[in-house]
Parts: sequence; C-alpha cells; structure tokens
Amino acid sequence: MILKDKILTTSNSAKIQAGQKQELDVAFYLRRAFKDHPQVFVFNDLKFKHNDETAQIDHLIVYTYGFILIESKSITGEVTINEHQEWSRSYRGNWQGMPSPIKQVELQLAVLKSLLRANAPLLLPKIFGKLQQGFGGREWQSVCAISSNAIINRDHTPKVTEERLVKSEFIADKLLQMMKLPASAPNALHFLSTNVRPWFNEESLGKICQFILEKNISPNLQEPSYVSAKISESESFYDEALIATKQTITEQVKPKSDLIKEITLACKQCNSATNLLPLSGRYGYFVKCGNCSANTPMKSPCPECSSTNTKTSKRKENYSLVCKDCEISTPIKL
Repeated sequence: MILKDKILTTSNSAKIQAGQKQELDVAFYLRRAFKDHPQVFVFNDLKFKHNDETAQIDHLIVYTYGFILIESKSITGEVTINEHQEWSRSYRGNWQGMPSPIKQVELQLAVLKSLLRANAPLLLPKIFGKLQQGFGGREWQSVCAISSNAIINRDHTPKVTEERLVKSEFIADKLLQMMKLPASAPNALHFLSTNVRPWFNEESLGKICQFILEKNISPNLQEPSYVSAKISESESFYDEALIATKQTITEQVKPKSDLIKEITLACKQCNSATNLLPLSGRYGYFVKCGNCSANTPMKSPCPECSSTNTKTSKRKENYSLVCKDCEISTPIKL
C-alpha cells in the first residue's frame, strides 16, 4: 500500500528536475506493484531527524519482515564501479567520480534503525506481557535504483554491489526477490517452522507506519502531511498528480492560504451538528451520531470547485477534505 507520495517542488535546475523525475519513475513502479499489497507499505520522499542526524530517504519499504531503503539515482550516460566499490560516471564522453549511492543509502538506513530501536517500547509489544520486544532479527536492506536510460558496466563491479544495483523498471522484481514474502501473512503456526523469520504482526506494522508518517518533516511546515488513521485504509490523494507530473515536474503543493472555507458536518438522518463521533471504516472516514446512531460519510463534493473527486484525510485529531482536481484542502469542523 502507498502511504506517502513524492512531494514535488518547482525548480529551474536541470539536476533537480532530473532527480525528481527519477524518483517519480521509481514511485510509479512501486505503485503499480504494491498499491494493493497487504504486506508491503511504501513511503516516498521521507525526511526526519534523530540524535542530531538528518536522514532523507527517497523510498522506504516497510514489510512483514523488515525494511528496505531505495536510493534513486538519475544518471544519463554510463556508470561503472571498480573493485574498491568506487563509482564513476560518464557525461558527454567525459568521466568523473561520484559519491556511492550505496554508501549514501546505508547512512540513511543507520539513522532509521537507530530511531526505531530507540522507540521500540512504543511500537512493539511485550512478550508474555513482561519482556520488551526489540528490532533484533528484523531485515534491514537497501538498494539503488538507476535511471532506465543509463548504461551499467558490470564487468568489474563487486558482487556485493552488483546485487544492490537495479534499473528503475526492474525495482519491483528486485524487491520481491529480497523480501521473499509468503502467500499470506505469518501467524503463530510459523513458530513450528525450522526456519523462522521474525515478523511484525498487523498491529505493530500499523504503529511503525504511523510513527514514520508522524516523524516525517514536511518540506513546507505550513502544509500538513495528511496521513490515515488506519494503515489498512490508506490511499494517497496524489494518485493522478503523480502520473500527470511525471513529464513536466511542475507540481506544487498548495499553500495553507488556500484553506479558505470550512465544512460543517451534520447527521444525514436527524441533521444534528453536535454529538458526532469521528470514526473510520472500510469505506473511509465517517461520523456516528450520538443522538440517532446513524453514520454519515465525511467525504463530500469540494466546496471550492464542486468536484466529487475528493478524499478525506486526517492529521492527528484534525480532518480535511482534499480535492484532487483543484488541489485545495478544506478543514472539516466536528
């Protein structure tokens, strides 16, 4: 499932535009492969701080058995890695060295690991109610996704590096190979297996994913990062924007100044605007009336452009109606 999309910025820098296009390409393939997968949760474009260190992650996969970080690297031309794992790239026939994306993503992985381990009591249950679980035994992996039009010279690439280097269009195949997911989520019967892989149960996965979303630093502090209360129901409200902006790289998140209206909910049965309890279910967010017990969806047409292409989003205890057509977010008053 896709829990966070790439937030795009407008830039005249060709390098930044190329980097964003590469990240969008990878995000596109991740969406195609995992948008409906119950054991795989995808985050694009994360940034957080921990212990005076800042980690910026292009793509993060949280799955039943652990974590995979993906570093997107835009390269036009040829790339080669020598036996010392040193990277070089060609540009218009000229060769020059470049930082290793593998080492870069390993540094981000170390910060993420430290952050999650420090918060294990909040995210993982105790065994038999006494012994606190940790993240030991979970899988921590990383991979680098290179532009599809790049030429990778693998003749002298060390095997340990080659195994973690993939072109964008093959990223989903590579991840499935790394995750080795069973047909269904593991349960208590898996303890009888002779080859047990420690896994996260559904509750722990939900807590971990919500924690990551809450720790993410928005590029525009005035614009909230909309997240779902229940991971199993999360859907990105940038679905169409992600594909539409793959070519232009001109999408921008609307500033908070656009939030000019407010939606006041009322029970669809008794029309009461008080004593409404916000809840979430199979079909999204709704309110339950404390007077007549009727359920009323929070989703409604956009008050700005009247479009029905909308989605309800939640940030802590605040709800908003997000329009995918005019891109305006309207607060919902409860």
